Amino acid sequence: MTSRPTVAALRALKGKRQILTIHVDSNAEAAAAAEAGVEMFTGEVDHKLPGIRAAAPGVFIQAGYAQGVMSSPDTAIREAFKAIELGADAIYFAGGLQILEAMAREGIPVTGHIGYVPRWQTWTGVRAVGKTPEEAVALFRKAKDLENAGAFAVEMELIPVEVADFITRNTTLITEGMGCGGVCDTQYLFSCDVLGTNVGHYPRHAKRYADLAAEGTRLQQMRVDAFRAFAKDVSTGDYPERRHEIHVDSTVLEHLEKAANI
Repeated sequence: MTSRPTVAALRALKGKRQILTIHVDSNAEAAAAAEAGVEMFTGEVDHKLPGIRAAAPGVFIQAGYAQGVMSSPDTAIREAFKAIELGADAIYFAGGLQILEAMAREGIPVTGHIGYVPRWQTWTGVRAVGKTPEEAVALFRKAKDLENAGAFAVEMELIPVEVADFITRNTTLITEGMGCGGVCDTQYLFSCDVLGTNVGHYPRHAKRYADLAAEGTRLQQMRVDAFRAFAKDVSTGDYPERRHEIHVDSTVLEHLEKAANI
């Protein structure tokens, strides 16, 4: 796609090929991902969103609010439209069906979430969800509930491949897979894992394609070394040198002294 995708365009790709999806955290990441051909972003509704939109005008952006902001249908609708004004194309929402349905009725594209949901990990812990028959059925039913409530997409996180494949083939939702193998409608990772800026735990499903954390450490040491060298030069008189200075001839100083009555 050379132009910004619409929901209709994304739906038309279902079952044909995977859509590249990245969670980005900065304008620089957004511009780089867009240049690389990433078609969909996820991110937060915050002060960075307008800059990310400007950096990647041709990318479909899903943005979510901090937990608790969209606490009622009226609030959700109001905040969703604010997010769209800031540059979002769709709203990520992991909350209740009633609130999601209210947004969908207003024509707001909404993405739900099933499987492991970081915001609700107190219920499951950090683990794959859907490994038992009961959990697999519950996941499918939740996906159908989201579909019936008007969502256009669903993030599916840490779901066994076979279960993710079954859900993807049996829903009209665009399934956004993270840790679900290669069977969902999108392939989704976080930029911090792809770029190697994550200095903590790397999940099993993540793959690091660069090591910007190490590069950042190297650059920081270069900053320290440069400032130390500057401080040393100042203390020893090696900076500034003659070539760093501006000088005038003696007649200018004589004129200045005369004018100042010195």
